Amino acid sequence: MKPGIHPEYRPVVFRDRAADYAFLTRSTATSDKTVEWEDGRTYPVIDVEISSASHPFYTGTQRVLDTAGRVERFERRYGRGRSEQ
Repeated sequence: MKPGIHPEYRPVVFRDRAADYAFLTRSTATSDKTVEWEDGRTYPVIDVEISSASHPFYTGTQRVLDTAGRVERFERRYGRGRSEQ
């Protein structure tokens, strides 16, 4: 790698505001805000709107859409295409 052209890769805390959940990882993201972590050190913090702690797919609260029922209801209302009749 060329020296001096890559951003600094350092520990950063990502905080999910919706689920009150935070995790420490490494990133090149920057922030002016800081937070004191469990280990007593201060790290930059990035607030995110959604993470695996609050996303419906990962929490098991996602809704399943009935796409087959919608297609059948459409065909009942409007019939099959004119060329198929």
